[in-house]
Amino acid sequence: MLNGLHERGVCKIGLVCADGLKGLEDVISEAFPGTKLQRCTTHLKRHIISDVRNGDKGEVAEDLRQVFRTGDRNYTVEQAWGEWQRFCTKWGWYYRSIKKRGEDASYKAYFTYLDYDHRIQSMIYTTHWIERLQKDFRRVTRMRGAMPNEESVILLMGKTAMDKKSYLRQVPRIDLDKDLFPDEKKCS
Repeated sequence: MLNGLHERGVCKIGLVCADGLKGLEDVISEAFPGTKLQRCTTHLKRHIISDVRNGDKGEVAEDLRQVFRTGDRNYTVEQAWGEWQRFCTKWGWYYRSIKKRGEDASYKAYFTYLDYDHRIQSMIYTTHWIERLQKDFRRVTRMRGAMPNEESVILLMGKTAMDKKSYLRQVPRIDLDKDLFPDEKKCS
């Protein structure tokens, strides 16, 4: 898929937000070197909470909220990684799966969102919004049954996406982010 994008003229991707697909970093760096990866924090939190006893779920969830804060302009990747290490040390005494996560440096990909403006962090730290949109796409196409042609499907998908209220949120000067939107240049 990434090679297909490259062949169709995409020169650079600034950020990929994805869930836990193994080996994704390698594939991305091969097709689009230098692309940053943000792993879905919502999926990670759900996996962790599903592994703990019912009595611990509330406290673990609160601790995870502190680790994966958004909207705090002073919260850095280094601070978040330190909070993650403390979380994994604290709960690693009780849950081996959490202890293993704390020892794995690949979990730094869950904190990429902190490299971006605090006002857009909540938009990029999870894939939940795109999964919701895909669910809406499936629902509206299932309701319609057969479609006359590809153009009608594209129009329906566009209308479904434009009807989402979450897309009305102002994105604060994201166009100034040179990592996401580099100066235009031709593909090499």
